[in-house]
Amino acid sequence: MTAQVFIDGEAGTTGLQIRARLEARADVRLIRLDDADRKDPVARAGALNQADLAILCLPDAAAREAVGLIENPQTRVIDASTAYRTDPDWTYGFPEMDAEQAAKVTASKRVSNPGCYPTGALALIRPLIKAGLLPTDFPVTINGVSGYSGGGKGLIRRYEDPAAPDRLSNAYRAYALKLAHKHLPEMRLHSGLDQAPFFLPAVGNYRQGMLVQVPLQLWALPERHKPDDIRDLLAAHFAGQDFVSVASAAETAARDDLDPEGLNGTNAMRLYVFGNASGDQVLLAAVLDNLGKGASGAAVQNMNLMLGLDPQAGLAERLAA
Repeated sequence: MTAQVFIDGEAGTTGLQIRARLEARADVRLIRLDDADRKDPVARAGALNQADLAILCLPDAAAREAVGLIENPQTRVIDASTAYRTDPDWTYGFPEMDAEQAAKVTASKRVSNPGCYPTGALALIRPLIKAGLLPTDFPVTINGVSGYSGGGKGLIRRYEDPAAPDRLSNAYRAYALKLAHKHLPEMRLHSGLDQAPFFLPAVGNYRQGMLVQVPLQLWALPERHKPDDIRDLLAAHFAGQDFVSVASAAETAARDDLDPEGLNGTNAMRLYVFGNASGDQVLLAAVLDNLGKGASGAAVQNMNLMLGLDPQAGLAERLAA
């Protein structure tokens, strides 16, 4: 049976990439609205209630409105906004987060797609906290840089439109300097930290791709651990996963740098553990596509689980960046 899927907000950055991954599939039929009807609540309500699964690619308020339009108890929902990421009635859509998380996503009718930065940060931090290696009260710092597509159509226009009155051309911009980034609540909640981490995001002058880094002073932990201990812990946590992998000690030692664009067009995320010569400092790093595993790829992965489809369907091929 072919599943009927409606992407509410398919003209946006994330929606377009989800559509590209779904439109040629035989196991999914996309419900489409004419351009004139995309903001019509009656037309949207009809599509939402007709769908076996709806993927919301909307701002927070519009996503909440869309959920309110759904009356069909059989319609399942994936929301890509921040609206429900800390809501206990919604399942957090990071299937690799814990051993049981994929099963929770599969069984859920309401799934919140994770943020791009939290996807990388949680992959690095949560397993360490669960294992007791990192205390829940540890003052964690997270540094991240993303391509400008992470800011949606508005920021893309400012970088790519030569006629934009507010055009940006600088190579690198730190932002969220009031230390209140919208991803902080989900980072704190789903990591298991007692307090929000110190988060320093930035945007680079390139379209997509993301690097998330967590520096740790191992000497400050209650028990002494070596970089290899952390790498082994992460490798065991993500063993057998299709989309999240951990670089070996040999691969890591051979690297002098990391390219945030290295996994563009994929739903993959690669984790690294770098250590200094004395073994008392590590840099944990995650490379992912902010539009892939950080957004559209994750939504398709969650959709596959919720509809009982091949987990890798629509995700095996690399999208053109």
